[in-house]
Amino acid sequence: MAETLSEPGAVAASAKLTDRLRITEIFYSLQGEADTVGWPTVFIRLTGCPLRCHYCDTTYAYEGGEWLSVADIMAATQAYGARYVTVTGGEPLAQKACPALLRQLCDAGYRVSLETSGALDVSAVDARVIKVMDLKTPSSGECERNRYENLDDLNPHDQLKMVICDRSDYEWARQQIEQRGLPGICDVLLSPAHAVLSPGELADWILADRLAVRLQVQLHKYLWGDVPGR
Repeated sequence: MAETLSEPGAVAASAKLTDRLRITEIFYSLQGEADTVGWPTVFIRLTGCPLRCHYCDTTYAYEGGEWLSVADIMAATQAYGARYVTVTGGEPLAQKACPALLRQLCDAGYRVSLETSGALDVSAVDARVIKVMDLKTPSSGECERNRYENLDDLNPHDQLKMVICDRSDYEWARQQIEQRGLPGICDVLLSPAHAVLSPGELADWILADRLAVRLQVQLHKYLWGDVPGR
């Protein structure tokens, strides 16, 4: 007979789902993006992602990893002694225990950011967390997965990011910015796909159109290239 949640074994199994996460890596580096760029940061990279963006630079996080309890993750994070923590992926919100981890990190006094694709519901994320949420551009191949309802759950301290591969992506992004009033929600970041679009070219487009956005480059790529865990 299948267990129900009223039976002890099922309750224990349910608890395990919210007490552990599959982790690809926990590492210490400089933040390469968003509003804390340059700050020493602990990165907690969760395993798994339902999307397959064409420009993804962390395909090694699609599978594998190690199951760790939230307590073990907290201990590993504390060992680095950093103020800033970023939970990334993969897609972190694909794991049920992610909101609980984020909440505990905030309770411990860290300045916590979450890097999320925006394809999954962000409403359960603790309001103290800085959500750095992608809107997937056409070149990603996953544009149709954008969950625009998430825009209603963003706070002024959150950030919206769009990765730009070419002029078509830029025009799409400009349309989203203007039609949805994105700068009125939170900071908007346009990021040139590394080694695909020149940052200078994207900067020229932004200035020509007087867009109220921030240009960002991936600092870690310029420091260390595509080395995992940096």
